[in-house]
Amino acid sequence: MVKNSNTYHKLPILDGLELLNAQNNTVSFPYHTHDTFNIALILKHTFDTKLTDKHLHAPAGTLSITNPFEVHATPCDGKTGNSFFTFYVSPDVLKMINHNHEVFFEEKIVYDQELFHDFYFLSQNFSSIGINAEKNLLALLEKLIRLYGKNHNFKNSEISLFSRFMEDRVTEKFSLEETAKSFGLDKYKFLRLFKHETGLTPNNYLILKRIEKSKILLTEGLELADTAIESGFYDTAHFCRKFKEFTGVTPLHYKIS
Repeated sequence: MVKNSNTYHKLPILDGLELLNAQNNTVSFPYHTHDTFNIALILKHTFDTKLTDKHLHAPAGTLSITNPFEVHATPCDGKTGNSFFTFYVSPDVLKMINHNHEVFFEEKIVYDQELFHDFYFLSQNFSSIGINAEKNLLALLEKLIRLYGKNHNFKNSEISLFSRFMEDRVTEKFSLEETAKSFGLDKYKFLRLFKHETGLTPNNYLILKRIEKSKILLTEGLELADTAIESGFYDTAHFCRKFKEFTGVTPLHYKIS
């Protein structure tokens, strides 16, 4: 059994569809967010998702969904690994399908064998000649929204004073003490308030923002070393380690996908 056999794909459809095929993944994903809907097909073993207020268990054969900007972590089994296939879909796509209404999924685990198998078929054949991936995925997303979606806006995307301050300094060296002092707070109170407003620690928030910036630079063709520096990482090794920890693949794999 080959562990951590993950592949990433970027497709020029549906506002930039991205796909992660994780096979026997043993590396856990720390608390983070996405600006997309994550629709994960659970292929093998139980898939755990930690939200800020609950811990969910999705068995094989189900769909696990997280909404945009929903803080979550994914613990993976360090011995056997977890296998799953994730569609990262732009919220604008779902809004368009839903007649220009925002979409929210209250049900994070979908037990629907027919829907699962249709998504699975597409996950295995998205690049096959004769398969119209965009048309098929739009039809599946329409069905998913109709059966399980709600017309409800997810409010956690609002930018707080703290996160805006840190976004402006995303490539600079971060000091918890100095940042807290700039708000007239001790570091413990700053940590507590920041996590209350964003669901993340300042460190994880900065890493996520740096990875978002690095994805843009990699897509534009910048080399790994230059991308690491431009994104605010210490060096290429640190950049590669954190990128894989938060995305499941190396930055080089992402660059060439």
